[in-house]
This record gives sequence, structure tokens and C-alpha cells, in this order.
Amino acid sequence: MTSSDSSAAAPDADRATAGIVHIGIGAFHRAHQAVYTDVAMQAKGGNWRIIGVSLRSTDIVDALNAQDCAFTVIERHPDGPKALRITSLSKAIAASRDIAPVLDALTDPAIGIVTITVTEKAYGIDRVLGAVQAEHPAVKHDLANSTTPTGLLGILVAGLKRRKQAGIRPFTIVSCDNLPSNGVLLRSGVIDFAKRVDPDLAGWIEENVSFPSTMVDRITPAAAARTFEDAKILTGIDDPAAIETEPFSQWVIEDDFPDGRPAWEEAGAILVHDVEPYELMKLRMLNGSHSLIAYLGQVGDYRYVRDAMANEAFSQLVAQHMKNAAATMAPLAGIDFSDYGAELVERFRNPEIAHETRQIAMDGTEKLPQRIFSPACDLPQESKMLGTFALCFAAWMAVICQRVNTAQDGTAELLNDPRANEIMEALADHQDATAIYEKLSGLKGWMPKQLQDSLFWREAVIKRLSILMSDGADAAIRHEIDA
Repeated sequence: MTSSDSSAAAPDADRATAGIVHIGIGAFHRAHQAVYTDVAMQAKGGNWRIIGVSLRSTDIVDALNAQDCAFTVIERHPDGPKALRITSLSKAIAASRDIAPVLDALTDPAIGIVTITVTEKAYGIDRVLGAVQAEHPAVKHDLANSTTPTGLLGILVAGLKRRKQAGIRPFTIVSCDNLPSNGVLLRSGVIDFAKRVDPDLAGWIEENVSFPSTMVDRITPAAAARTFEDAKILTGIDDPAAIETEPFSQWVIEDDFPDGRPAWEEAGAILVHDVEPYELMKLRMLNGSHSLIAYLGQVGDYRYVRDAMANEAFSQLVAQHMKNAAATMAPLAGIDFSDYGAELVERFRNPEIAHETRQIAMDGTEKLPQRIFSPACDLPQESKMLGTFALCFAAWMAVICQRVNTAQDGTAELLNDPRANEIMEALADHQDATAIYEKLSGLKGWMPKQLQDSLFWREAVIKRLSILMSDGADAAIRHEIDA
């Protein structure tokens, strides 16, 4: 094992003031934005420490506050782990306990940026219309209780309203989640929510608030016993907030910060005028391949991504899917998609990263539209390249059927999907692959009409689902490679 990195100095006077509120202080934020901010302040200074907000969990808040919000990041290098101590967090707040401290932080004139990492379903925004999902539980609550919000949109709008009333300039809002055009989508959702509670506020937001889009990338498995053991060995500190991650990290940011930002480029962030090409590359090649691995892995009983990638046929299939995904995108200056794909394969193979397929597989109805459906629509309608996209969709269906059967057997395994109730109802009497396809592809407002109307797509998915149901994941993989 390697020794701890001692370069992360303790906060000094220049680092004492928070300038960022981050909503969603899970493992990814602590392995990504918190690290970039830590390095940026070490390099260029600035009052950019982070107040972390947890919307639901209280355990991580208590763990962080008990140790002055310093924590350990374990980087899993092939030749052994490396430990970093990160001190960019100032304090942590549990919104579920009391929303008042969160709104107070958002009203602080020193806060210039709000960054976000939450689940896709936590946004409560219709991706087609750009409007709020009025029946989303948090949105519904917050529209009726705008001064005591519990959800993302409600909290952001309440914080902006308080700043407007106090004559304080608004903060810049930065989504760091895997959503297409995440800044544009979040802007639409925030403005639509504000229109429903305060039209004047909506106009002020539209004129004054910046929503830069971003692309983020760093594989961050859930912490395990080994994480905490290595943190203790490498740092000498018992750290219940320790996390682990891969060595690779990427952050592409639309450089639109009217009131300044940390020098994130000092940590390797790429500041650009247009994030979308990078975002598409990541969503379609990395995230899409991750979904393919996750669902086929669940069917084939591969617990970790590294296990699936150790199977040469599985690895070959993933490389094939990346090539197919790359064919849906315009050339990107300075990027060779073949090299990018090869790098992804090596990252997925990293034997030190224990990334569970089950973790990636959750919330499929939120992830498949941008990872699988959208690129499939950009291929010729009867292209052979559609095969891997059809296989991913079929594998999702197979996993869903397994879990529905388990739930019906009385073990109550959750589907881990925001549309779980609809899915359970649709599959109450499912039979063969054709019936399953008809039921699940027909979920309202989900699969694009172009795919709904395509007999080629329908037959491709049903054929692959039939193989998965009768012969399993390895047979389906072999069939795809030989097709």
C-alpha cells in the first residue's frame, strides 16, 4: 500500500469562508467536486469552502460534522491505494431535520455558487417539456408549502426568493448530474416552479440567474469495510466518512459564472463554451455501457463491473457497444472516440474498483432515455448497430421481471425505480417476451415515438429478451457478438 498524501493542508484564514452550497453530499460529490475545490483553493486561494446539504440522510451529516468535515478519499490505483485528506467542506446540514439552516445558508451573501449531485428522479422535471412534474411527491409538497420546502426545486426557489427580497445578488446554480443539457433543464424547471408560486420571482430568475451545464465523470463505488480499513492504515484516522474512487476524474464546465468561481482548472477541470458534445460522449459511451454491463450483469449474476469485464466475451460486447454509440455523434475536436472507448474499457476492468452492477442498475426508467433510447434514434432504423442498444433494453426488462417475480413471492425486493408501481401493475400477468415488451415499452411518456413505431426495434428487443429469458446473459452476449 502507498502512503497517505499530505498535500491537503488544514483550512487557513483564506479558506475559512464558505462560498458554495452543495446539495447532495454523497460519495460522488466528495470524490469529485469537493476534491476539485480543495485543489483549487490550495493553488489559488479564495473563500470557496463548501456547505454540504443532505436532503435525506442524517448519518453522513453527523459523521462529517464530528470530524470538522475533513474526510478521506481512497483512490484505487492498480498498484495499490492512495489516500487524500480533503478539507474543502465547511459544515454539513441535514435538510430532513430542519430546512431553516439550509435556507439561511442559501441567503448568505458570501454564497456565490450552488452545486448539485442528487439522483435523476430527485429533480422532478419533465425532460421533454422542461416543466415541473406536478405530481412528483417533493414538488407537490413544495408547491403547497413554498416556505418550508423539502425537495430540490422548492429549496432552490425558496433560497432565491429570500435573496431577491433581501436585495442580494443570486447565486449561480450548477447541476453536476448525468442529465442531458443539465443546466438548460434545471433552468427550465426552476423557472417553471417559480412561476407557480411567484411569477415576479420567476422573471427575476430568468433575467439574473446563471445555470452552467457540466459533464462529470468519476467512478465511485459505495464505501465498504475495506474503504474504512484502508483509510485507517493510510492516514492513521478512523474515518466513517471515507470514500473510495478510481484514479481517473473529469469535469467539463460551461464557463458562465458572473460572480466568480474557484480556480477549478488548477485541478484539471476543462472550462468551455459548449458542454453538450462532451456530455453526449459520456452519456452514450460511458453511462450507456455502464447500463449494458449493469443489466446483463444482474441477469448473469456478475456482482461487480470488474467481474463482467474479466469475461472476454462480455468485454468484447462492451467495446462493440461503445463503437456503436460513437457512431451516433459528430466528431469532437481533440477527442478520438476509439481512444476514449479503449480507456473506458481499461477503467471498467480495474480490479481494485468494486462497483456493484446493482448500484448502477437502479432507476432505469430515468436513465435509459438518454443513455439508450436517444442514441438509438440517431442510428439508421435498420442498422445492425442497434443490436447492442436493443440488448441493453431487453436486459433491463429481464432484470425487472426477475425483481417483480421476487416481490410477488413475498420477499418484497424493491424495484429501485421511480415508476415501480406502474411497472408492477403492468407486469402483474406478464407471460412471454412479446407481452413483456408491449407492457414495458408502453409506459406513458417514456420510449420515443420513433422507437415505438419501429417494427425492427420491436423485433430486435423481443428476440434478445427471449434469449435472455431462456438461455441467460452469456448466451445473449455470444449471440450479439456473432450477429
